[in-house]
Amino acid sequence: MQFLATNDPLALAVVEAIRGGHIDTLKRLLADHPGLAQTSIGGEADGRKPQQSRTLLHIVTDWPGHFPRGAETVAILVTAGANVNAQFIGPHTETPLHWAASCDDVSVLDALLDRGADIEARGAVIAGGTALADATAFGQWKAARRLVERGAKTTLWEASALGLLERIETMFSTAVPPTEEITRCFWGACHGGQQETAQYLLDRGADINWIGWDELTPLDAAGRAGANSLVAWLYHRGAKSAKELRGV
Repeated sequence: MQFLATNDPLALAVVEAIRGGHIDTLKRLLADHPGLAQTSIGGEADGRKPQQSRTLLHIVTDWPGHFPRGAETVAILVTAGANVNAQFIGPHTETPLHWAASCDDVSVLDALLDRGADIEARGAVIAGGTALADATAFGQWKAARRLVERGAKTTLWEASALGLLERIETMFSTAVPPTEEITRCFWGACHGGQQETAQYLLDRGADINWIGWDELTPLDAAGRAGANSLVAWLYHRGAKSAKELRGV
């Protein structure tokens, strides 16, 4: 893989073309610089492998995503030789699909999958998981549901956050998880605003007042999600906020 420094004029030009949706400029740059589609941005000035770098497909899918003509840009880059499953070089190994999922950019997500992106590729910032792990953890629900539609496998936590009760019941029929996992999944159901799933998990031993991720209880997570009916149901069942539990 070739590397370009972030401030290299060619790197600046191709990033601007991608983010601006300037398709003609992108095609010209690719034609004028053979191998550019396989280049990673973030290299050292002398071309050495950097501690962190991202491919051009990562740039298409970088936060906040939804860049103009993003799906078309993916097609052009893959046709030019970009590796649709290339990994980020850095503290994690996310693929472009992970980044598209994290941005809720469904059209780009579809474009990547249509061109061979591995839906089960690992490397997420969330426990090294798949793109679905990122999408559910970050509340990118359109992308999460599209991944499931496209055949993504789900962990119990992911199924809980998405309210996929049939999948959850199947998992429970095989082996009942430990109470700690049930509690974490209950928190995930509240994070996703999934009342029916939350009730199923609470009835199976979940701790209604566990303080979980972001120092939030299930009640706090439901409130953050704007799930007002779930919040009311949780209150009725004795749920408390983290502040209440800490006496703040």
